[in-house]
Amino acid sequence: MSYPNEEQIERADHAQLAYWVRFLPSPGSRATGMDPASFQLILLEEKEILDRIIARFNEMGGMTPEISKEIGW
Repeated sequence: MSYPNEEQIERADHAQLAYWVRFLPSPGSRATGMDPASFQLILLEEKEILDRIIARFNEMGGMTPEISKEIGW
């Protein structure tokens, strides 16, 4: 699963944000095995994206039992 862009994050509803929080791979995981400079760049980019997703998600109330059930495992 690839990380969303800024526009997608800002348009996402609570359930979509919850899905990303639960299922996006850890920042930098797609860069495993790359040279250190590339890894660091990807890690920082993905961390910034995930931080924004988490901030919006928390603004909307975070994880609730209903959202958790809706997105599943």
